[in-house]
Amino acid sequence: MQNNSHNKVDDSELVFGTHAVVELLKSPTANERVNKVLIQKDLKSEHIGEAIKLAKRDRLIVQEVPKNKLDQITDNGTHQGMAAYIAPYQYAQLDDIFKSAEKKGTDPFILILDKIEDPHNLGSIMRTADAVGVDGIIIPKHRSTGLTSTVAKTSTGAIEHVPVVRVTNLVNTIKDLKKKNVWVFGTAMEGHNYRQWNAKGAIALVIGNEGKGVSPLVQKQVDETLSIPMVGHVQSLNASVATGVLLYQAYASRNE
Repeated sequence: MQNNSHNKVDDSELVFGTHAVVELLKSPTANERVNKVLIQKDLKSEHIGEAIKLAKRDRLIVQEVPKNKLDQITDNGTHQGMAAYIAPYQYAQLDDIFKSAEKKGTDPFILILDKIEDPHNLGSIMRTADAVGVDGIIIPKHRSTGLTSTVAKTSTGAIEHVPVVRVTNLVNTIKDLKKKNVWVFGTAMEGHNYRQWNAKGAIALVIGNEGKGVSPLVQKQVDETLSIPMVGHVQSLNASVATGVLLYQAYASRNE
């Protein structure tokens, strides 16, 4: 007979750091997802006060622990005196992205990440996506980082605001987007200069893997390609940096 009495924390992800924890506690689903909030004993700060207030509002368990306990569970990460155990992140559905755009009264602005493997890159990309108003991010289920505690920490709370859809087949998903009249852009060395990019309307931007770029099958589905001109010796940018450059150009174009 299976024993279901084990502590929920055992299956949880850990989120730590002031911005990440406070944003988590502000989210509408905090009372469903947060299992326990840990606060460093004898440490006072405005952020800690806010975290305790938010946790008490939702009747969450708040536990004071010594600093060395937080150091231990975060593997000596920058926890700033607080951490939270949460249920694993829930992924959104494709329709949620379109609902998000409809709610804002704007055309869908979608980011597709083709096998991004570094959780720090995904977290950084989510921060930028949130800043420029991306309605949602699409990632593949296989050979790609998912929503982990490292992604949550690096995103400094953006993970609570940008829906992430995880799909089995990116090619089929792009075909579905095209049926909804979404124009799909990718990146390529011989693409159009990104500074001339007209990003108005319903669009999706595909960003490729850190080493291999956009996979050939996905590239075939792209309607138009963009390039970032470079004059230096290294002819490629970090995935999150390239995404930031392109997303801000899209933002500028969409808000002219």
